[in-house]
Amino acid sequence: MLPEEAATEELATEPGGSLSDAPAAPVELPALLEAPPEAPAFARLYGEPLLRMPTDLFIPPDALEIFLDAFEGPLDLLLYLIRKQNFNILDIPMAQVTLQYLKYVDQIRLHNLELAAEYLLMAAMLIEIKSRMLLPQRVADDDLLDTYDPRADLVRRLLDYEQIKLAAYEINAIPQLDRDFTRPSLFVEQSNIPTWPDVDPLDLQRAWLDVLKRAKLTQHHRISRQELSVREHMTSILRQLQTARFVEFADLFQGQGGVPIVVVHFVAMLELAKETLIEITQAEPFAPIYVRLAYSPA
Repeated sequence: MLPEEAATEELATEPGGSLSDAPAAPVELPALLEAPPEAPAFARLYGEPLLRMPTDLFIPPDALEIFLDAFEGPLDLLLYLIRKQNFNILDIPMAQVTLQYLKYVDQIRLHNLELAAEYLLMAAMLIEIKSRMLLPQRVADDDLLDTYDPRADLVRRLLDYEQIKLAAYEINAIPQLDRDFTRPSLFVEQSNIPTWPDVDPLDLQRAWLDVLKRAKLTQHHRISRQELSVREHMTSILRQLQTARFVEFADLFQGQGGVPIVVVHFVAMLELAKETLIEITQAEPFAPIYVRLAYSPA
């Protein structure tokens, strides 16, 4: 007898037993291993899939409120509604825009009446425009229909506001001091900077013209050819400066004779200054000009 038949017979012989209590026919093993298909997860929380909405989920009462203070005014809200739905601003569907505008205002009027007051004024204007558009157009004296559009003033205000708002964005994009960049400052110790007297090169020119004027007073009208050497006058100036620390400009030309000699003597002095063998100094404007040997460190 097979084990299955023996178990059936044994169950039938037990008190209160019946064939109806016998186990069902054996089921194939692969059918038991197949799991039922799971529903797709609609969200994930900390990486774990959520297959159904939690029963203890708490949503604060003010979590979904819309605050009108996010807009800069009624025109900003109205322009947002028009641009969001790609309405033609020159042909505004007043019924749809007014309905959506009132929905926004109703959500804030319950909590902040002071903030909603300005928006309610615009809502009244929208309702007035909508009502005027529903009225039949009146006939003018010349039997022509009055083609005035009640939305014209509102469209003009919206276009002006949008233009000003775009200009404000462009101005705000310009780099501003102390917001986008800073201006560096550098402290300079003034005591370490040498201060030189504020002298004018014209003082040297005026001194030279004064010497030239005095030289003309002692000139002779005798015409003669005279060979003058700049090198000789340079040597003469150096010898004169070796005996004195400072020599006044006019004293260098004493005893030089006429204008040709004075000119050559002045050219010799400029050559020495060019070669940095002498220095021409002046303490302050209109002060005497002095000539001395150039300082050479030991």
